[in-house]
Amino acid sequence: MTEVVALTRKLVGMDTVGKDETAALRTLAPLLEESGFVVAITEHEPGRGTLVADWHTGLGVPPLCLSGHVDTVPLGAAAWQHAPFGEVDGDRLYGRGTSDMKGGIAAIVTAATALAGKTPKRAGLRLVLTAAEETGSQGARYVADSVLDAPSGPLVIAEPTSNAVVHGHKGALWLEALATGVTAHGSMPELGENAIYKLASAVTALAGYRFEAGPHPVLGSPTLNVGTISGGLNTNSVPDRAVATVDVRTIAGQDHALVAGALSRVAGLELRPIVDLPPVWTDPGDEWAASVTEIVRSVTGESGEPRAATYFTDASVLTPALGSVPTLICGPGEASQAHVTDEWCALSRLAESAEIFSLICRDWCGL
Repeated sequence: MTEVVALTRKLVGMDTVGKDETAALRTLAPLLEESGFVVAITEHEPGRGTLVADWHTGLGVPPLCLSGHVDTVPLGAAAWQHAPFGEVDGDRLYGRGTSDMKGGIAAIVTAATALAGKTPKRAGLRLVLTAAEETGSQGARYVADSVLDAPSGPLVIAEPTSNAVVHGHKGALWLEALATGVTAHGSMPELGENAIYKLASAVTALAGYRFEAGPHPVLGSPTLNVGTISGGLNTNSVPDRAVATVDVRTIAGQDHALVAGALSRVAGLELRPIVDLPPVWTDPGDEWAASVTEIVRSVTGESGEPRAATYFTDASVLTPALGSVPTLICGPGEASQAHVTDEWCALSRLAESAEIFSLICRDWCGL
């Protein structure tokens, strides 16, 4: 069993389903500290910590930043056929978080700690291992506001991409529409004001909305989906409150405040942001992005065609916090395995990923 597989199994064996990320990070902190990293764990609430580790960050070139999240989603209601906290079967390691994304965390840490004892000639490293990504990047937001105030080089997020280079992802703008009315007895609706009718009218208007932004060549077109709707307390009363939530996925160049304003005008109701994560995109022609693509191709043999992820990542928070640095997503997990029953990650992908991160770090640091 390789080091990266062993570390992945150790992390997967820890239950971090929306809780206790700090305990998982405390298993990683000594490995990093022994390798010369200066480590700090900051909690945005008890047990929910984010780790920032710096290695030779005082050189003339800002450090390369590597990031991932240690929280996972729940196991789900369906029974697992494999142990949900770690089981190897052939080339697959099963368990919650293997692909999304403890395998990526293990690859980052394995590559970073392998540099122990070396002296970089060009730049150092910074690791940002976050809490609460799955619920809106709260951990990343917390360190962005309180810790990440030093210059930074490019950012790599080790989310699941099957070790392919992904150049960005759509933004996530989740909006809440609230309609209010006046309650009355259901037999005398003329005495009330029905909030559900107001909301239904707003939702119908949104269903026909067409974005002004044309499609991005890789990210595609922005989308809108009404995900939830609720209202009323009982059948024989006029409802005085109704709420819907709207999931908007944006592309590079769209401003979320302007999008929310336009949708509010169309709906005839104020749409209040409840999740606001902007899109992320790095031009494949960027010098550093191209160099990473070549490194990945040398390890995997895969072509470096520009790609976009369907999911959002902590890059929505970290990239602007770090100064809008070039950002790529590349990790050993399978995107199709994120959040599913019997989630798995290939052991061969883990080994590849550790090698990829090692080469990316060496190239940036001048080793």
